[in-house]
Parts: sequence; C-alpha cells; structure tokens
Amino acid sequence: QVQLVESGGGLVQAGGSLRLSCAASGFTFSSYTMAWFRQGPGKEREFVANTNWGSGSTYYADSVKGRFTISRDNAKNTVYLQMNSLKPEDTAVYYCAASRRLGVVTSTFHFDYWGQGTQVTVSS
Repeated sequence: QVQLVESGGGLVQAGGSLRLSCAASGFTFSSYTMAWFRQGPGKEREFVANTNWGSGSTYYADSVKGRFTISRDNAKNTVYLQMNSLKPEDTAVYYCAASRRLGVVTSTFHFDYWGQGTQVTVSS
C-alpha cells in the first residue's frame, strides 16, 4: 500500500523557518521524482519544488526560489522541504507527491501518488 505522510507544518511568524518532511512507503522511492505542492485558501494547487530520481536535480517555482530547498534521503525514503524567510503568502496546505517522470515535472496530472497534506500558516 502506497503511503506519503507529511509532517512538520505549523504556525510561524513572517521571516521564520520550517522544515517539512514526507515519509514514503509502498513503492520504490529512489525511482520516483518527488515534489512539493501547496494549496492556499481559495486557490488552486500549485507546484513548489521537485527533485528528480537518479540525478537528484532540483527545480523551484519562482515564488520560492532562493528561500526554499528541497532534498531527499533515499536511504530513509524521505523528502524534505526547508522553508526560510517565510511570508504570509506562503500560507497553505503543503502536499508531497511522487511521479515516474523526469525533468521539470510541475503539473499535478503527472503525479501518481499524493500525501494528505500539512498546514503551514505564516503570520504577519
């Protein structure tokens, strides 16, 4: 049974940091591109960052570039999102997702598995 379980969300003041984790099971983690998406209140789900299987290359949305860092630990079947210099507009439910595609994979349609999400709230 495939599972993606996010953790690490919470309430933080603007300018603060959070580290999200996503523990995966039930599939060959090292053979999947892993990504983070987010969905703010009244908004569509949007791409945040991904890390490819194999090379581990990464790609970021412009809105988080330079502030967020995605990483993966294949030995622990876990993907992380380090979020620094948080802004109120980063408030959202954050989801991790897995895809067999490589490269700049940003569409929700290209992801096979999804977690349940973790809430991040940034106060001003």
